[in-house]
Amino acid sequence: MNFKIPKLPAPLATFLLRIPLSVMFLQQGLDKFPVNEETADAVGLPYIVWWFVAFGEVGSAIGLIMGGIFGIFFTKGIISNLADLLTRFSGITMTCVVTGVIWLMMPSNLLDVILNDYLHVSLYVGGLYFALRGNSKYGF
Repeated sequence: MNFKIPKLPAPLATFLLRIPLSVMFLQQGLDKFPVNEETADAVGLPYIVWWFVAFGEVGSAIGLIMGGIFGIFFTKGIISNLADLLTRFSGITMTCVVTGVIWLMMPSNLLDVILNDYLHVSLYVGGLYFALRGNSKYGF
């Protein structure tokens, strides 16, 4: 007897990856509000960079979820393509933000980051996955 475990369609399975990644970015972004110069100075960043970080985190979290939702419901056509672009752009934004965070920590070397900063490495790789892969399509 050949027993096969049913597979969840790829768009639904990858949507499950989007949830914790988006929640983390949304939480971190909302913690930066209200965006002001005092907070930016305390972190050691120019105000404009702090503004882009805060709105980038919130926007990428929302974009990753919305790109996934539209990718699930629209499988062909312009909306499907725009959803894929939104997912990719959100992933690129996430990797840029995490790269900045890692740079601000001024690690002594890359190996130190990989071995000791699993949270930021995980967020980076998650964003990189969606930047490179975009939306998964239906198919088994």
